[in-house]
Amino acid sequence: MTENDAHDEVFMRRALALAARARDCGEVPVGAVLVNDGQILAEGYNQPISSADPTAHAEIVAIREAARLLDNYRMPGTTLYVTLEPCTMCIGAVMHARIARLVYGAEEPRAGAVVSAFRLPESGQYNHKLTVQGGVLADVSAEMLRAFFADRRR
Repeated sequence: MTENDAHDEVFMRRALALAARARDCGEVPVGAVLVNDGQILAEGYNQPISSADPTAHAEIVAIREAARLLDNYRMPGTTLYVTLEPCTMCIGAVMHARIARLVYGAEEPRAGAVVSAFRLPESGQYNHKLTVQGGVLADVSAEMLRAFFADRRR
């Protein structure tokens, strides 16, 4: 395991803790952590139901918090850790914020916009290049999502 892999696991575990918070609030369990120079800059978890805001995905919540803290809509040099492959809305926000690196856990086969349903970061439509690492603690994230939806179906 490289040093980068170890850092990725640490920050993904924090994102998973945030996903558990979303789950405990009745939201789809997705968490996100935005990191700058090895320090957590901002965090978020899914809140569209509780906030009555369809854009309140974990990634957007974290990006908005970081933008307020930085007083800037651009976040070069940062890494976003998210437990689930981002959707089209969220990958658009990541690209426009100029986040340098995206690390995600589980793939989202129906709506994932990184490698699953779409491949937006490599589409050539953005003038920003995003480094992507998928599959970090994917099994833990996927199991949390499976259990959440199984509970909802009961």
